[in-house]
Amino acid sequence: MRNINIKELAKALNLSTSTVSRAFRDNSDISRETKDKILAAAKELNYQPNHYASNLREQRSKTIAVIVPELANNFFSQAIHGIEGVARSKGYHILIYATDDDFEKEVSFIRHLHNGRADGIIMSVSGEGNDPTYLNGLNNKRLPLVFFDRVYEDISAPRVITNDYESSFAATQHLIKQGCQRIAYLVINKNLSIGKTRMQGYLDALEKYGIPFDDHLVVDCTNSYRKNGQILKHMLQELKPDGVFTSVERLAFATYTACHELGVQIPEQLKVVGFSSLEIAPLLNPSLTTVTQPATRIGVEAASLLFKMLEQPGTVNSNEQIVLVSRLIKRRSTAV
Repeated sequence: MRNINIKELAKALNLSTSTVSRAFRDNSDISRETKDKILAAAKELNYQPNHYASNLREQRSKTIAVIVPELANNFFSQAIHGIEGVARSKGYHILIYATDDDFEKEVSFIRHLHNGRADGIIMSVSGEGNDPTYLNGLNNKRLPLVFFDRVYEDISAPRVITNDYESSFAATQHLIKQGCQRIAYLVINKNLSIGKTRMQGYLDALEKYGIPFDDHLVVDCTNSYRKNGQILKHMLQELKPDGVFTSVERLAFATYTACHELGVQIPEQLKVVGFSSLEIAPLLNPSLTTVTQPATRIGVEAASLLFKMLEQPGTVNSNEQIVLVSRLIKRRSTAV
């Protein structure tokens, strides 16, 4: 049975659309008898009110949508914390959507938000994105968008990122200075903006120190923990790297697990460094050398940009980019 619209419901009840709309907003000028009649008919005729759209016609929904690839990653948890703090100070709530790195989920969430459920979107894109041009319709819907961390390069929207190239170069350089000559680079999506940028830092560091590039040492991983375990154990046994640089947090943990199962000693046989904002990184055995992004501040800056777009339309350039600085924190996994 198809969903009817508000005009059809009002016609069936011989009421005005404004009366029906006010009833769903529980306005006091509508009698309880009339409200009950409207609600009963809505249920019978399969009408689903769009509260958010009506809110946008009269006032803001006071809600911000936050779309992230995953929630288990400590980086995204901290970024959300930063976003939520700014939103709360503005009297807003946040809705969190996790895509699980699934592009179709991302598209579905954005389309869902077109109905006015949120006043704006803060997004870190999925790892499987192929054609992000579907986002171009957001401008027509007057739904402002800010990217953070993972971005679509072909979409014009403000963004908050970190100095990924410099960080990757510094991490690879650190491994080289610690004596590594066969450094594996672990990546989930080389086509994503951060995948490209971080890999370029790795490649340029190898070139600077005269270490020949071996494409076998660039290891494509997945979003599956089980598959990654198999991939990394095969890498350790067949390629025998003496250093590993992981482009995302989960791959550092997967490396630790694979090493434990194979009896590979960190840092004696393999030195490990990875992007991670995990607060317990110093407590791992051995403690993990990390490139640590200012995750909470990234969230704060992204939310601040979005609210500036909401409160002062036209003052934020669609190409505006804020670049924050990550830190290389040296610990025992690289024999420091």
